[in-house]
Amino acid sequence: MGARLKVGVVGLGAWGCNVARCLYEMPECDLVVCSDLNEARRSMAERNWNVQTVASLDEMLAQHAEIRAVVISSPAITHYPLAKKALLADKDVFVEKPFTLNVRDAEELSALAAARGRILMVGHLLEYHPAVNRIREIIQSGDLGEIYYIYTQRVNLGRIRGDENALWSFAPHDLSQILYILGEDPVDVSARGQSFIQDGIEDVVFLSLFFANRRMAHIHISWLDPHKMRSTTVVGSKKMLVFDDAAASEKLRIYDSGAQSPATCSYGEAIQVRFGDIQIPHLIATEPLKLEFQHFINCVEHRITPRSDSQDGLRVVRILEAAQKSLEMDGLPVSLHSGAVSKALHPPQTINRQWTPSLPMVPGMPVVVAHS
Repeated sequence: MGARLKVGVVGLGAWGCNVARCLYEMPECDLVVCSDLNEARRSMAERNWNVQTVASLDEMLAQHAEIRAVVISSPAITHYPLAKKALLADKDVFVEKPFTLNVRDAEELSALAAARGRILMVGHLLEYHPAVNRIREIIQSGDLGEIYYIYTQRVNLGRIRGDENALWSFAPHDLSQILYILGEDPVDVSARGQSFIQDGIEDVVFLSLFFANRRMAHIHISWLDPHKMRSTTVVGSKKMLVFDDAAASEKLRIYDSGAQSPATCSYGEAIQVRFGDIQIPHLIATEPLKLEFQHFINCVEHRITPRSDSQDGLRVVRILEAAQKSLEMDGLPVSLHSGAVSKALHPPQTINRQWTPSLPMVPGMPVVVAHS
């Protein structure tokens, strides 16, 4: 076996620390250096993982030419400039979700990685979750029948952010999961939400996706909710399933239940409703984050296109951008093909917004930046 892949991590916020911890524990790589503007976080990393630390990506690239890959787990607004700088330094790059805050930047990074022959992977964690991969297999096998609709809930009380709204903070998880298990993109999207804690930064969003074959998906996201829920429900013509990622065990359940119209349409004949057994598939207990980074390392070592590559990240950002547009127009559906609103619909009056992906923070607005 050759030398272990040398990696640097940018960003030591709550999630960045989890990322660094995971990489430190993995025998497949060598966590060499971490960067963060916060001196206390750098000291913590030095104590916990015996790594060198620097204050910026510039210092990391200048002082540690030996690293081959850079993992970016800093706030979303920094993803584009940091990823671009790392790619231009000919490093392979892993970027946490959301990939970027607009389609233009995502397209540029994707093209840059291709032009320089670099691996560029986006942190769509659920695509590596054993339960989600089992769901994908079940759907592809036809065991659920025709897929009617999907709905997800990703709610909790906190962490309330000041640098992005709940849509951009939470929805990448559910969007990437839905696209992955269905294997298709929606034709249009609609989103409504409301801000209660900070003006112009939505605390709760209800996002609906519509597909060409009558399939629907609904996503409920909030950081202002009494429940901690991370669930996905898939309803098919033959069976249904529920994935509860917050459950300590038995995260995936398949219900042999459904409803069926009678073969002939006679007066008074009832719709047949069936309640059957519940199946609980066995799932491997490996941490999804570890599986995700094992995949990244394998892609770097063998020059393989990642499952959640830059094109996968671009698909999610394209939906997020359309959803943001719908959110700003109080829920009017936006086409994913043209970005246009239906001519039959009339947008309401412009809302005075203080946060958009293209304008993360407004001068003078008090904001507490929570690092990813």
